[in-house]
Amino acid sequence: MQDEMIIELFCERSEHAIVELSAKYGRMAQSICSNILKNSSDAEECVNDSLFTVWNSIPPNKPMSLRAFFINIVRNKALDRYRYNSSSRRNSYYDIALEELEECFNSTASPVSEVEEGELSDAINNFLGSIKKEDRVMFVSRYFLSESTAAIAQKMDLKESAVRLRLHRTRKKLKNYLEKENLI
Repeated sequence: MQDEMIIELFCERSEHAIVELSAKYGRMAQSICSNILKNSSDAEECVNDSLFTVWNSIPPNKPMSLRAFFINIVRNKALDRYRYNSSSRRNSYYDIALEELEECFNSTASPVSEVEEGELSDAINNFLGSIKKEDRVMFVSRYFLSESTAAIAQKMDLKESAVRLRLHRTRKKLKNYLEKENLI
């Protein structure tokens, strides 16, 4: 079913909208949550919470891209759960991905809080638009979708060491770009 039709079902308050949204984007949402949380029951709960949030958000919102709208909610729910789970212990897998990005930012602020600021977010989007598509896909897969370097390597038919090297170079380019833009 087309996204526009699913949005209309939400606007009509038809419960079938949740079924269709889950059928179309549920596996992707589950994957993103699992990549961040490393716990299938927490991931499933985040997906369900996200479906409920979308139900409560449409209407009044009418997103231009249902996929982006839903995945953003899913990712934010997973990050909230991650923060809750890691408040007393460390989830080393996701922390490693964040630590990789910290080299691109001032050490006084976390990457998560800085990315939430509009100016920095715009600069990162501009940077991503300026690099090769393959590097952009790797960067987004690693730092937005929280995929492992092994999973990215398999998906892109590369060696894991090549993925790690290209991510390192991309982070270095990002740091230089942000310094040039006077954002760090």
